[in-house]
Amino acid sequence: MKKGKVVQFRRGKHTVTEKHFLIEIDGVKTRENAEKFIGKSVEWKSPAGKIIKGKVSGAHGNNGVVRAIFEIGLPGQAVSTPVEINDK
Repeated sequence: MKKGKVVQFRRGKHTVTEKHFLIEIDGVKTRENAEKFIGKSVEWKSPAGKIIKGKVSGAHGNNGVVRAIFEIGLPGQAVSTPVEINDK
């Protein structure tokens, strides 16, 4: 079980993709290490205790950030909050 942090929505100049998020994983600093997490499951726990699940879909850039697609969109308050990545 690895810890990570929600960095931002996946977005373009004019669009925001609500279910796609960028996640920074603790201890991962390169694209090669980030690619090892592709296909792993991600869980975000709300302050009320609700768990929203997602899946790592790919690396984002060269500094160890990954993209994750969640079942339903996370709220805006999820940015800069912790997530858990299952290493299974």
